[in-house]
Amino acid sequence: MNTTILRKSVLGIAGLAFAGGLAAGPLHHTTTDTGDARPVAATQSSGVDAGKLIPHGVQGAQSRIDLDPEQTANVKAIIAATKKTGLDERAAVISIGTALQESKLENLGHLGDRNDHDSLGLFQQRPSSGWGSPEQITDPEYATTAFLKGLRQVDGWQNMALTDAAQTVQVSAYPDAYAQWEQQAADLVTQHWNS
Repeated sequence: MNTTILRKSVLGIAGLAFAGGLAAGPLHHTTTDTGDARPVAATQSSGVDAGKLIPHGVQGAQSRIDLDPEQTANVKAIIAATKKTGLDERAAVISIGTALQESKLENLGHLGDRNDHDSLGLFQQRPSSGWGSPEQITDPEYATTAFLKGLRQVDGWQNMALTDAAQTVQVSAYPDAYAQWEQQAADLVTQHWNS
């Protein structure tokens, strides 16, 4: 079964967890491809503080996917939006890790009967939950800015594990699922923060 069909099938049966008007329904993915989980080395020339990217180390087994040009463009859009809001590399790691879990960095539109309620976009945000209009939350810059607005409301997010920070904003039925993407998210921030 290819990953698109699997993702859409999982999306159709994913549970909804919503509280406080903050979050979209979760999009839980089971990834069997852990690939090469070796981190990309942050060098002096990258200008990225590697210690800031994953301050507490990764939690549990890490997943990794190969990105196509659209997914890479979405990574760059998340980083650009993070910079525009004045937040740092750690916020970008949390955002990218969250989007990896929610959509595999694909800007998902409405998937009909397979849709998790009205969840859309990179972060699977829901118009009915106050995240914005469908057009807004399928705009990577808007969606990232909305996610970061929620993140900023979390006391101490800078010192939380990615999964805890993401879960506080997203309120997923699968709160530990975000942890598996922390290394790849950090690697992507290292690779694209200054590009």
